[in-house]
Formats: sequence, structure tokens, C-alpha cells
Amino acid sequence: MDTATARWAATEDGAGRRGGGRRSGAWCAALLFAGVSAVIGCRTVGTDGVTPVPQLLAFLPWLLVPTAAGLLCTVLARWWTGAVWGVALLGLLAWFIEPYGKTGAPVGPPVAELRVMTSNVEFGRAAEGLVDAVLREKPDLVFVQECEYTCDAVLKRELAAAYPHRRAVAGGGSEGSVILSRFPLEGTDGVPGTMGMPGAVADVDGHAVRLQLAHPMPPLPGQVDVWQRELGRLRDAAAADRTTPTVLAGDFNASQDHAAFRRILDTGLSDAARLDGSYRVPTWPARTTPTFGAQIDHVLVSERFAADRARFLDLADTDHRALVVDLTLHRGG
Repeated sequence: MDTATARWAATEDGAGRRGGGRRSGAWCAALLFAGVSAVIGCRTVGTDGVTPVPQLLAFLPWLLVPTAAGLLCTVLARWWTGAVWGVALLGLLAWFIEPYGKTGAPVGPPVAELRVMTSNVEFGRAAEGLVDAVLREKPDLVFVQECEYTCDAVLKRELAAAYPHRRAVAGGGSEGSVILSRFPLEGTDGVPGTMGMPGAVADVDGHAVRLQLAHPMPPLPGQVDVWQRELGRLRDAAAADRTTPTVLAGDFNASQDHAAFRRILDTGLSDAARLDGSYRVPTWPARTTPTFGAQIDHVLVSERFAADRARFLDLADTDHRALVVDLTLHRGG
């Protein structure tokens, strides 16, 4: 620092500007921390809150960015109380980023193997890409969301021979959904919702397996209550029969950071991707994955299943990545 600069810094004007800069830094940090605290507070008490909290919860790990920026501001402002606040938020974020739910290896011997795929084809646009992926991956069960009339026709034309069994809810736009199966299916009532959520019981090598497609409404502003209600119906369906092996798969429009989704896991289901160590791999929006996104597409399985080789596929013309996972069904203990 030269003599002139040192002389200016010692003046009231210089001190005032330094003080004003520190106050601005402290205010900036406080605003960042307040926003993050609102989201973390809802996560801590187990509620999804109101808009914009449910939307932000989907990207909870990314809250590390504003928290780190706030901490930098506290250091520059020398606001040490704020620094403690920021460090506490970092600790809570690190805690919640860890996977949720119990895991454990099935007790009994293996009795059947099956491969499951789930894919949201975005208003049917990715139907052709899905057909290519199915022919390549050869899953035994395929859960398809947003399969409108044209998509349904494509799947019937291209895959009916390999997948003679199906359950579907016909609909246009995002309302249509289909379960395709190599195994014989017995239809169930499914789960009522704004978009189709068919269900079935599959005969997997002589073993009954409950199948339920998931596609609740997304938590759009003004429709968070619908999203919560439809996730609650999926939770009730999962809890209705805890003895029959179950596969609940689809676009849940929810991540493990949403309380309504964790309540589904609390019925005894596990996320197959998590069982294989891929619990934070983003599936949406596909245009920014895997660099940025949220895992909202899931294959949930009951405790008699082990999971292996979870992989996420990029399909053209859809904003979701498809998920494929290999499952092994074990005899009950």
C-alpha cells in the first residue's frame, strides 16, 4: 500500500466504505442463508412445505452452492456469527445428502431373476427411441409413462411379440401409461391419479409379484396438494400388502429429499438404484444430466429383492433418462 492509499484508508471516508462493504457482504450472506434455511428447515421437520420449497427440495445437494457463497461473504465481511450459521447449514446438507432408507440383503435363496426398465417418453415423443432401448436391453418388465395414443400404437406394433402381456391406461398427452411384460399378468385396479397409473400381478416363474406404475402429478405451483395426495395414494398402495413381493416403478416427480416420497420408502420398499450404489444419479432434466439434475425416476422394490447393474440411459426426444436395473427375487425367510 502506498502512502496516499494508506492515508486515505485512515480517513473516515475510507473506514466508512470498508464498513459499508462489510455490511453489504453480511446482508448478502444473511439472505442466502435464510433461503437455504427455509428449505433445510422443512427437510429437518419432515414436511415438503409450500412453493417454492418442494421444487427446491428436488435439488437439495445444489444448495451447497449458495451456502458456500454465503460463507465466502461472511469471511469477507468478518461476520463470524454468520459463519457459524453457514457451517451449520453445510453440516445439515451433508447429513441429508446421504441416502435415505434401510437396506439389507434378502435372507432366503434366489428363486427368480428379472430385468426392469422404466421410462418417461415425454408425450410419446421418445417412443421409437424406447423401442430401440428395449430391444437392446431386453428387460422383462417395462414401465412407460406419458405414452399417449401414438406411442401406444408404436409399442403394440414393435413389441407385442416379445411382450405379449400388458396393462395400460389410455390417454393423450401425459395421461397414458403402459406396463409391458414377458410374464403373464393379472390386472389390478391400479392407483387413481391425474395421469394413468396401472397395476398388475405378474407370474414370475411361478411367483406372484405386484407391479405398480407410478406417475403422480409434478409439484407445480398451485398443484402441490395434488402431488402430495397422489404420492400418498402410492404410499397406501405400497402399504396395502407387505407380504407379496412388489415392484413400484416410474416417474415419481419426487426425490429422496421429499417427505411424501420418503413415506413410500417407509412402507418397507427400497430404491433399487440405491441398493446398487447409484442413489444420486440424476434422471431429470435429461438435457443437463448427469452434470445437473435430480433423481425422480425410480424402481422401488420390497425386501425380498436384491438389485444389481442399475444404469441410466439417454433417449432422444425426452426430458427423462430411462432406468434399467437387474433384480433377483429371493424366497421369503
